Amino acid sequence: MLSVLGIVVFVLGLLGSIALHEVGHMVPAKKFGVRVPQYMVGFGPTLWSKVRGETEYGIKAIPMGGYIRMIGMYPPAVRDRSEKSGRFSSMIEESRWESLQEVNDGEEHRTFYSLSVPKKLVVMFGGPFMNLVLAFILFAVSLSVIGSLAPTTQVQSIVACVPTAANVDGLASTDGSCGNGAASSAALLGIQPGDVLTSVNGQAINKWFDLSSSLNGTAGKDVLVTLKRKGESITASVRMTAITDPTLARAPGQGFLGVSPHMATERLPLAQVPGVVSEQTQSALQALIGFPKAVVTLGKTLTSDAPRDPTGPVGVIGIGRITGEISSDEQFSTSTKIGTLIGLLASLNLFLFLFNLVPILPLDGGHIASALFEGIRRSIARLRNISPLPGPSDTARMLPMTYFVAIIMIGTSILVAIADIVKPITLG
Repeated sequence: MLSVLGIVVFVLGLLGSIALHEVGHMVPAKKFGVRVPQYMVGFGPTLWSKVRGETEYGIKAIPMGGYIRMIGMYPPAVRDRSEKSGRFSSMIEESRWESLQEVNDGEEHRTFYSLSVPKKLVVMFGGPFMNLVLAFILFAVSLSVIGSLAPTTQVQSIVACVPTAANVDGLASTDGSCGNGAASSAALLGIQPGDVLTSVNGQAINKWFDLSSSLNGTAGKDVLVTLKRKGESITASVRMTAITDPTLARAPGQGFLGVSPHMATERLPLAQVPGVVSEQTQSALQALIGFPKAVVTLGKTLTSDAPRDPTGPVGVIGIGRITGEISSDEQFSTSTKIGTLIGLLASLNLFLFLFNLVPILPLDGGHIASALFEGIRRSIARLRNISPLPGPSDTARMLPMTYFVAIIMIGTSILVAIADIVKPITLG
């Protein structure tokens, strides 16, 4: 039941994100006078709809996106329809004709194509901007209100032996020895659970991740370790061991202390949330740049016995599975589960913000690029005293490319969905 509840919560959060994205488009469009006949969340058959004013609001069966329909997305053709020739030209003109059928007499000023360039930019950027705002709010709730589990400098447990291929976990034998292996530095030093590390190799340990850098180049060397035990500061020297198995080694020359951290809920100050969002944005941008290559790799993985890359593309099915695992895992507290689910939705919204800004149609970024091109043409015409100014950008001419991109996106979604079913990514 907890697993199902987690999936339901994620789906509702996804639908909410999509709904707010479309609100980001609809509100400025209506503010600028554009008639919006439809506002829909999802694609496919309509599950529910209601007409209010001049707009039909509804929910469709497939929660993979959403849309608003604005009249006059394509401007009238410069040439007559009778001059069309060729399959693509016929398709373009037919789509243009169908779009203009929604424009009633006297409504030409209420079309999208009649908007000024700045207004077009506001309308098209409004959707991604809502995802960015939502991501920031969700990150703030997850990190500053609920908090997240983070490793502390307090020792939770000791790894008794240096890990080897035969003893990956570094467990001691029943008599407490390491057999043919070596005892860890923590075991030799007598570190106990509850001790708090304060300094290693002359470097202060203010957070857990300081420990890794302090151990660089210490393998086989004597190192001073300072810790606090029940309020008392203890400093001792120990010969730092190393993991010799190349398949388990973390970094050349890095010493192995042999401790694991105590995990505690950490709440970030709100002032630090923008920094986290900035870091997450850089990571998401790198993932977006590497997305095409990752999709190709995923396709190869499905046709081989190779394991799936856990950092590769994950679809709605995969994320739903992960949220279900999180919700049903008894190791996590309720607050941790809620914070993790909110964090996942925050990351998803951040990715949607960046993805929708990719400057290709049918994405919002394609319409933004088209509006910018329109503005540049008109600016050049003004500088050259050309009259009349160029008309609105004709995105109808990009329909063949738009359909091609849409087919690629649908194909990618199907490929990722199959991978999520056949080779799912799990918490394990």
